[in-house]
Amino acid sequence: MSPRRTLLFDGKDLQSAVSTLQSGGIILYPTDTVWGIGCDATNERAVKRIFDLKQRADSKAMLVLLDSPLKLNHYVKTIPDIVWNLIEITSEPSSSRPLTIIYPQAQNLAPSLIADDGSIGIRLTQEIFSKTLCAELGKPIVSTSANISGMPTPHNFLQIVPQIRESVDYVCYYRRDDDSKKAPSSILKLNDDGTFRLIRM
Repeated sequence: MSPRRTLLFDGKDLQSAVSTLQSGGIILYPTDTVWGIGCDATNERAVKRIFDLKQRADSKAMLVLLDSPLKLNHYVKTIPDIVWNLIEITSEPSSSRPLTIIYPQAQNLAPSLIADDGSIGIRLTQEIFSKTLCAELGKPIVSTSANISGMPTPHNFLQIVPQIRESVDYVCYYRRDDDSKKAPSSILKLNDDGTFRLIRM
């Protein structure tokens, strides 16, 4: 591990992560919830590598991160009005947990990311590193927990097993020293008619 304090934002760290994503690589990076394994969400080959690394069935779709609500229309065909209200509420500083929304009619993403019913889970990240990473890449980034499928989800970097750390192309330095326990996001699924149901609080 680098001797530098890894709770500080490092531009070189960010650019190394971006370059890895641009070249089709996969990274280990901190998000607004737990640490995630990520790649360019439009790159099917990279997405397949993550499924293989996690030993996860393709039928179990992974979510993606975006940095701006203005980009949603490019990856989802229809966005009900209620979505904008939910985004506004959960982006407030007083909001206790991030919100992942599962949208119907996904588009312009790697095919294996899209569930059998055509849906995709998207979270608008407010965390500085992952938000800037998405903005610099200019595309959504896969965000799936840094564990083998079926194993416990690590709550911080120190809990990530060597098999995961050693199998990605780049491991971010930012927040490696952060040993706080991060909670997963709330999950809400939208239906085609604009109604929704809460999957996880």
